[in-house]
Amino acid sequence: MPTALEDLRLHSSGKVREIYEWEDDLLMVASDRISIYDVIMPTPIPDKGKVLNQMSIFWFELTGDIVPNHFLSEDVPEEVTDRAMRVRRLEMYPIECVVRGYLSGSGWKEYRETGAVCGIELPGGLTESAKLPEPIFTPATKAEIGDHDENIDFDRAAEIVGDRPLMEDLRRISIELYQRAAEHAADRGIILADTKFELGRHAGAEIVLADEVLTPDSSRFWPADGYEPGRSQPSFDKQYVRDWADEAGWDHNPPAPELPPDVVEQTRAKYVEAYERITGRSL
Repeated sequence: MPTALEDLRLHSSGKVREIYEWEDDLLMVASDRISIYDVIMPTPIPDKGKVLNQMSIFWFELTGDIVPNHFLSEDVPEEVTDRAMRVRRLEMYPIECVVRGYLSGSGWKEYRETGAVCGIELPGGLTESAKLPEPIFTPATKAEIGDHDENIDFDRAAEIVGDRPLMEDLRRISIELYQRAAEHAADRGIILADTKFELGRHAGAEIVLADEVLTPDSSRFWPADGYEPGRSQPSFDKQYVRDWADEAGWDHNPPAPELPPDVVEQTRAKYVEAYERITGRSL
């Protein structure tokens, strides 16, 4: 382990991130690991950690007037420069705050079966990738590594959080964040189909935005110029890896196969393009 991190105690390790304890704060480090179907692939994607970290910082800056966030500083140990941030410790709320503007993924699957998503009735006759009349809040449980998040309705989310007025605030803020980001992305030729937020609290603030925000790992970004309802859309995320793995016949169980060089390069290119188009910055 690099010297500067040796003095820090590991707080937790996820599919993509390591979090270290740093005095009263935390150091959140994004790796180049990629996971699909909740399995970490053995082949990293170069610069992916940098994209996730820098994109999150960009969105923290752009949404700070809507809700405070946990970002403190980019002044981090040299060996994790550009892919780490110092953040405030929070008490996290135990649900994923998902907002959908388009019908895709598990939302599309649920709509086909029930005509609703997370208990929200939707108009009949919608097709895959259809734009919804307005963005909807579709919370999910937080799964342990290796398990899948489970979509739940608002009432169940309020039970889990234990405070219905607070849950209503989480819903309102999540939708505001989505709308701000969707408008910004649209100006750059990108559709934000859906995204998920992690929210928590600390002594000075009841609701604080945390974790990664509006990255290709936590969101579906589609190129607007190729958008066509009625089918799945090409996207700036790990869908390219999922498609390759499915065509290769992998059964979604560990161990995952190594990714070929062309898949690694194409996936890296999608992450970098999403970052550069949305932020207007070069990686």
